[in-house]
Amino acid sequence: MKHFESIDPALLLSAYAQGIFPMADGADDPSVHWVEPRLRAILPLDGFRLSHSLKKTIVADRFRVTTDRAFADMVALCAEPASDRPTTWINPVIKASYDRLFQIGHAHSVECWQGDELVGGLYGVSLGRAFFGESMVSRVRDASKVALAHLVARLVAGGWKLLDCQFITPHLASLGAIEIRQADYLARLYSVLAGGDGAAAGAGVGAAGVSPPSPPFVAGDWGALDALGAAAEPDFVAAGATGSPPGYVIAQLLTNTS
Repeated sequence: MKHFESIDPALLLSAYAQGIFPMADGADDPSVHWVEPRLRAILPLDGFRLSHSLKKTIVADRFRVTTDRAFADMVALCAEPASDRPTTWINPVIKASYDRLFQIGHAHSVECWQGDELVGGLYGVSLGRAFFGESMVSRVRDASKVALAHLVARLVAGGWKLLDCQFITPHLASLGAIEIRQADYLARLYSVLAGGDGAAAGAGVGAAGVSPPSPPFVAGDWGALDALGAAAEPDFVAAGATGSPPGYVIAQLLTNTS
């Protein structure tokens, strides 16, 4: 355990580049600890499971989806206790640390709204062409699924090669997440940070003793999806109706890549 007011962004990004991330034991815990799971969940970007019902929800634009419009609010919503998650690992140190990453462009959020109410979404960290999902939340049915679909579409459009989900859950598994050994995860991560695609890396290959690549890393393009949305619907940029392309653009992109 170590006490921080916030974690220095360079230290935090260096930890992610080595497959490590911070957590707290509770919302009131003043300290954080570093976590390196033995088994790691990832969601292959060509393996997102777009069910018929979820596709209908996305195409119907049931939610207004935005990105990076309410990052701090998204983190706060993820930290709120709920019936299915009475405790949280997001303490003030975590909130402050990821807000600092957001300010320098290394953290992003995807928000789902109904009217003016934030009802779900997710946030995570971006480093090179790897994206590290930190937390996701639904306050109404399907909000987190829609947010994750929009995230995957954005990562595919922007050239990302790895989506880290940290720990497997039945919810994530139903959407296509798989679990791999930490050594295999590190091999994939190092490949992606070094400019590779990470696709075959780690298949039975241990990463022990291998140093992570050194920055700078080639970054993905977070705005590439918006360009696709503008090409598909010229009024998209001018209208700014959703902050993310219409649902049919998301569904089409995911159908083509799954």
